[in-house]
Amino acid sequence: MDNTPAPTPTPAPLKPLTPQEWESLIDDHQYGGSRRDRWTSLNYTGQSLYDLCLASILRKDLPLNLKLLITVFLEEHFTTFFTEPESSSETEQNLIRLLETLRSVINSPNDGVSITYSLKEQLITSSTSIFILFTIDSFNDSKTPNSILTYASQLEDLIEVLLTVVNRPNHGSDRQLRGAACECLRELERECPSLLSETAGHLWELCQSEKTHVAQSYVLMLANVVHGIVISKVNVSVFSNSIPLIPFNVPQSLIGGNLGREYAGLGSKELRRVMSFLLEWPQYLTPFGLFEFMSVIMPVAVALELQASLLKVQFSGLLNTSDMLLCHAYLGMYLQFPEAFSGHEDEVIRRVSLISRESQNVLVFRLLALHWLLGFMGLVMLKRKVSNEKLFATALRFYPSVFDPLALKALKLDLIVYCSILVDKSRLADANGEMVSNVGSSEGSVVKLFEDALESVSGFKWLPPWSTETSVAFRTFHKLLIGASSHSDTGSSTRVLVESTIFHATERMLVTMTLASRGLIPVMAAFINRLLRCHKHHFLGEQLLKTFDYHLLPKVKVDCQLGSYFPLFGKIAENDTVSPGGLLDLLGKYMSILIEKHGLDTGLRSWSQGSKVLVLCRTILMHHQSSRIFPTLSRLFAFTCLHYPDLEVRDNARIYLRMLLCVPGNKLRHLLSTGDQLPSSHSTPYFTVQSPRFSHDSKKSKDISSYIHLERVVPLLVKQSWSLSLASFNISGEKPYYMEVITDNNTPTWQPETPENNTEIPIVPALEGPNQSQEPLRVTDSKVSEIVEILRKHFSLIPDFRHTPGIKIGIACTLRFQSEPFNQVWGNNGSAEVDLLHPALYATVLKFTSSAPFGSIPPYRIPFLLGEPTKSVPSSKSQTDSLDIVPVSNGIVEEEEKESFNAHVLIELQPREPTPGLVDVSIEANAENGQIISGHLQSITVGIEDMFLKALIPDDIHAEEVPGYYVNLFNALWEACGSSSSTGRETFPLKGGKGATAVNGTRSVKFLEVSANSLIQAVEKNLSAFVVNVIGDALINIVKDGGIISDIIWNDDDASGSGLEVAAVDPYMTEGPLYLKYDEEEDDKGSNLHINKRNMGRFHILIFLPPTSHLLFQMEVGVNSTLVRIRTDHWPCLAYIDDYLEALFLA
Repeated sequence: MDNTPAPTPTPAPLKPLTPQEWESLIDDHQYGGSRRDRWTSLNYTGQSLYDLCLASILRKDLPLNLKLLITVFLEEHFTTFFTEPESSSETEQNLIRLLETLRSVINSPNDGVSITYSLKEQLITSSTSIFILFTIDSFNDSKTPNSILTYASQLEDLIEVLLTVVNRPNHGSDRQLRGAACECLRELERECPSLLSETAGHLWELCQSEKTHVAQSYVLMLANVVHGIVISKVNVSVFSNSIPLIPFNVPQSLIGGNLGREYAGLGSKELRRVMSFLLEWPQYLTPFGLFEFMSVIMPVAVALELQASLLKVQFSGLLNTSDMLLCHAYLGMYLQFPEAFSGHEDEVIRRVSLISRESQNVLVFRLLALHWLLGFMGLVMLKRKVSNEKLFATALRFYPSVFDPLALKALKLDLIVYCSILVDKSRLADANGEMVSNVGSSEGSVVKLFEDALESVSGFKWLPPWSTETSVAFRTFHKLLIGASSHSDTGSSTRVLVESTIFHATERMLVTMTLASRGLIPVMAAFINRLLRCHKHHFLGEQLLKTFDYHLLPKVKVDCQLGSYFPLFGKIAENDTVSPGGLLDLLGKYMSILIEKHGLDTGLRSWSQGSKVLVLCRTILMHHQSSRIFPTLSRLFAFTCLHYPDLEVRDNARIYLRMLLCVPGNKLRHLLSTGDQLPSSHSTPYFTVQSPRFSHDSKKSKDISSYIHLERVVPLLVKQSWSLSLASFNISGEKPYYMEVITDNNTPTWQPETPENNTEIPIVPALEGPNQSQEPLRVTDSKVSEIVEILRKHFSLIPDFRHTPGIKIGIACTLRFQSEPFNQVWGNNGSAEVDLLHPALYATVLKFTSSAPFGSIPPYRIPFLLGEPTKSVPSSKSQTDSLDIVPVSNGIVEEEEKESFNAHVLIELQPREPTPGLVDVSIEANAENGQIISGHLQSITVGIEDMFLKALIPDDIHAEEVPGYYVNLFNALWEACGSSSSTGRETFPLKGGKGATAVNGTRSVKFLEVSANSLIQAVEKNLSAFVVNVIGDALINIVKDGGIISDIIWNDDDASGSGLEVAAVDPYMTEGPLYLKYDEEEDDKGSNLHINKRNMGRFHILIFLPPTSHLLFQMEVGVNSTLVRIRTDHWPCLAYIDDYLEALFLA
C-alpha cells in the first residue's frame, strides 16, 4: 500500500479585485490588525494573494499607478504571505512564477498605458530584492566575507534577465531601464562577492562602449565586481571573454563549498590596469556616485598597494567643493593614506573651519564640520607635536560670532577648550625638561581668548537658571576643568591641574559671576555638586569650595538678600576640608542684620530666614568636629537665643546650644542624623522631630466621608442639583468662559463675539472723544441723567476683580467626626483603651476646589478637633447597682456640649459669575498615633441665595440717608433693567479705573398663590435685609407690627417717595407678544384682573449679586396671591429664581 502523502491541494483562485478594492487591500495590510484580518478571513492571503498579485501585474485593464503599488506591496509583504515554513519546492515554484512575470513584462513592448519603462524598472528592483532575501545567505568570518547560495538555478535565470537588459549599450530609449539593471547587479554583487567575477571582461567592454549618462551605473557595477574579486581572492582573468555572458552560470566556488581560494599574481596586473581605467571616471560622476565609487575603490587600492600619490592627485580637489559628502569622502581617504597627506594638515583645518564659518551653509553641515575638526585635530596631535603658537592660531578660528546659533557656539567653545587643554598639556610636558619662555604668554592668551569667547553666551548672566545659555556656559566650564584629566587616567593629573593658569582663571570667573548674578547660585551649587560626586574629580570640587571660602565670603554683601547664597553655603558647610570659620562669622553678621531690620511688616520672613541659618549651623555640626567650631558656633547660638525676635527660632537655637555644650561630637552627629543618611541642608528642616513616620493608607481613607462630616450651618432652601454654565461654549479650550461684562474702558466700538475674536464683548463708552467713531447724538432728559449719575456712583464702589481683590461671600460650615467608626478604622487594633477615649485630629487642613467660577478658594486650617462621644447604653448591672444621683440635662447644656465637638469652618468664595455650584472638599490631618488621614469629604452645595448681598454704600452717605439712597438705587436699576433705550449704551467705570461694565437688563414675572401672612413671614425671615421700600397702608401696618423690617422708606400711597418715581405699578406689560384669553377674567395681555382687586401693597427688594450684577423684586401682595415682577442685569440667574421663590413661599 502506497503511504505517500497526498500533495497539498492548490487553493482556488481568488476573484479579481477592482482598483478601489486593491487600494483598500493595500491600505489595510499597511495598517494591520483587524483591518488586515478582514481580508485574511476572505482568503486574500498566502499563496492565493501572491498569485493574484502576479496575475494583476499582467492585466491590461488595471491602471499603471496601481500596478506600481502592487509591485511595491509584493516586495514589502512577500515574507508575510508565507508565515508557515514552506517546502523548498514551493519556494522554488514561487520564484519561478515571479521570473516568468518579470520576463513577460520585460519582453512586452511599451504601449504607454499598461506597460511602461517605470513598471519594468520597479519590477526589476522588487524581484531582485526578493531573490536576495531567499537565495543569498551572507556571513563573515575574520578575514573573508562568504555567502551560501540556495535556489542557484533561479538566481542564474534572474541574472540572465538582468544581463540581457544590460547588454545593449548606447541604446537610448531604455537607458533608464539599463541603469536600474546595473544597480540590481551591483546589489547582488555586494551581497554575494565574486558572484559576477567571471563576467568581469564583458562588463569592462560594456563600460568602454557605453557613452550615455548611464555609464555611471556601468562604472559602479564594474568597480563592485573588482572589489568582490579582490576581497574574495578569486583567480580570474579580467580580460578573458572565454566564458559567454549568456547563459550565466554561478561560479563553482560559491556553490561547491570551496571557500579557500588563492590570489594569483597574474590577476594583480590586470586589476591594476582596470583600476587605472576606473580612476579616469571620477570627473564624470555625480557627487553621490563619486562617494559610492570612493567607498569601493579605497579598499581595492589598499589591497593592491597602489601609490597613494595617484589618489591624492585624483581626489585632492574634493576638499574645496561645497558638497559635504565629498568632503567626508576626502577625510576618509586621509585616514586610509595619512602618510601621503603629511604636511597638508593646516590646509585641511583651514578649509573645514571655513565651512563652519560660512553662514549660508546649513546648520547641520556647520556642526558636522566642527565635529570633523575635533576628530582631525586629535589625529594630528597623535602623530606629531604642534607648537603652542599654531594651537593658539587655530583656536582663533573658532571664535564664536554674534549671530551664530547656540548649538554652533557650544561646539566652538568646545574646540577652544580643547586647544586650551592642549596648550596646558604642552606646558606640563615642557616643565619636565626645560621650560620655554613663551609658554606663559601663550597660555595667558588662550585664557583671554576663552574669556572673550564666553561673552558669546553672556546671556546666562541675566537669563533664568534653567535657560539653555546657562547650560552651555557651565558645560563649557566643566569641560575646561576636567578636559585634561579624563576618567581613564590613573595618574595624578587632577592635582597637577589645579596649579595651572587655566584653573585659576576659571576660579576667578566663577567667583565674579557668583557675586554679580545671584540667580546663578543654584546652578553653581549643582555644578560643584557634580564635581564632588565624581571620584576622579572630587578634588577639583573641594578646591572650588576653598576658593569660594577664601575669595567669595569676604566680598559678599551682608544684607537681607544673603539668603540667596545659602545653597552654596550649604555645600561649604557639608565639606569637612573647608574651615567653617568664615561662614560662621558671616552668618553672625547676617543674624544681626535680621534683628535690626525686624518690624511689624516682616511677617514670617524672620522665622524663615532664621530657620535657614539654623539649618546651616546644624549641617556644620554634623560634618565638622565640634571642638574646632565650638567658640564661634556657641556665640552664634547664644546671640540668637537672647536677641532674635522669633520665638521658635530662639527655642531651637537654645536646644542646639545645650546639645553643643553637653553632648560629645560623635553622639551629637548621631542624634542629628536621620537613619543612615545625613540630611541635606536645604531640603530637611532643622526642627524635624525624628519620630516614626506612617505612610498614607488609601484603603482606610476610602470611606472617610462616612464618619467625618462637613455640613452647612444654614441649609439651603433649594437643593440645587444642576447649574447653568456657559463653559461648554468655549471652543478654544484655553480657559473656561464665563459671562463677564467687565471690559477695559478704552474699548472704542462694540463688536460681537466671533470665532476669530473670542473675547469679551466690549461696550461703547458713554463719553466719546473727537477721534472715536461718529454715532448719532442722543438727547437725554433730566430723569435719565439722574439715573446715570446714581448708577455711576454705585458702580464706582464695585471693585474690578481682574485687577483688585473682588467681593467675597462666606459659607459657614461645621466639621465634626464620629468617634466609634473612627476608632474602628484608625485605632490601635480596636483596643478598649482607645475606644474609651475621645479621639482627636491634629493639624487638620481642608482644601477646596470647584469647577464653578468661584476663583481660587483658600484652604482652612483647624489646629485641634475632638471626636463626638460614643452614645453608650448602660448595662443592667450598672442600672441596678448604681445609686448615684444623675442630674437631668436640659437642651441648652447638650447643645453647648455638642458645640465643643464641632469646628467652625468658613469657605470664602470670590465669584466670577453669580451661579450655584459644588465645592469639592479634601481633608488632610494627623491622628494621635501619627497616622496621616487623607481623603475626600462630601461636597458643599453653593446656592443662588448664597450670592445675595446688600448693595455697597458710599462713604459720604450718612446713616440716616441710607434708606433713601437704597430707594433711589432700586428705582434707577429698575428703569435701567427695564428699557435699553435710555441707559443701554452707557458704560460705568468700576473701582480701580481699569474696567467698565454696562447694564443689559431682562425681566420676568412669577405668580404665587400664597396668602399674605405667609408671604410676609417668609420675607421677614429670609429677605428682610434686602427690603428697601414698602408701599401701601395695609401692608405697612402689618410689617410694622412685626417689628423685624426697619430702617426703610414707608410710603402710604402708590407714590414712590423719591424724585425718580419710576417704579410705579405696571399692571400691563408694555412689551411682548399678544396673549389668548383662557377665561373671561384675563385681559389682552394675559394678566388676571382679579389679582389687583384686593391689593395690599408692594415690597421693593434690592439684591446685589457679585461680582457686578443685581436682582430686583417688586412684590405686589394680595390677600390670597402675589405677583412678583423680577428684573435683573444677569439673565442666567433667572433659571434659579423660580425654584427659589417656590421654596421660599410655597414650601
